[in-house]
Amino acid sequence: MKNKLFFYFLGICLITLFGFKVSNDEPKVYKYMIQMSNYTGEGAYVIVSLLDKENTYIETLYVQGDDDEWYSEITDWWQFQGKVRKDIDAVTGATVGAGQRAVNSIKIPSDLFGKGYKVRFETAVEDKAYFKDDIEIELTSVANIKGKIEGKGYIRYVRMIPQL
Repeated sequence: MKNKLFFYFLGICLITLFGFKVSNDEPKVYKYMIQMSNYTGEGAYVIVSLLDKENTYIETLYVQGDDDEWYSEITDWWQFQGKVRKDIDAVTGATVGAGQRAVNSIKIPSDLFGKGYKVRFETAVEDKAYFKDDIEIELTSVANIKGKIEGKGYIRYVRMIPQL
């Protein structure tokens, strides 16, 4: 019995002394399914970005559309990404056509929830309108991003779920 107590207290002391803790700051993977509306025209470019509470771009999480010739048409994001950046800090996939759906994954740092951050889905279609905030999801809680979130433009809706 004394040995168990000794090792228990020794473990607590070591954890306290060396500051070992389980970090909640690691990015968590979220899988999302994007369902496009039935618009006419080419496939949509979809940019998924992380923004702070002042709507300043922090990071590009995902890009759907691999022809960089058209990136400048996604004007707000392009001002952040810029022509001088050769590498986009996100995975790049094919455009998503009208009525189609796509499933992808993004990483969101867990410590950003409840601090005013949000995930923005921007969409653009060649020779059509650009939707700067087709969908914006405030990172108030993990429960807030689950479920079906309706779009305002080319996106009909997005469903997002955390991966274990």
